[in-house]
Amino acid sequence: MQAAARTGAPARRRVSRQFGVVRGITVRSRSVIGNIGAAFQQLVGGNISLYTELCEKARTEAYELMIQHAQALGANGVIGVRYDANEISDGVTEVLCYGTAVTADPA
Repeated sequence: MQAAARTGAPARRRVSRQFGVVRGITVRSRSVIGNIGAAFQQLVGGNISLYTELCEKARTEAYELMIQHAQALGANGVIGVRYDANEISDGVTEVLCYGTAVTADPA
């Protein structure tokens, strides 16, 4: 995969083909032990690193799944990349990463 961009074609490239929307979805839950550790961090204040790590892992997994989807279609790039997250039930969150799969050639 050559590029993923939040905007149009990556610098010094032009889009020669669009494959359509690609996505990566992961669903994560917090463990009881993780919630207890996070509760202790909340008492102190500041960054709650246990939740930060969980969020980062979920976003990374969703991104990698999106890239795999694009590669399976024959794309070498993804433009208009976005993230979304929704709580499915108490403590269970869906993280979605999506964009438009393209072939991007040197300009």
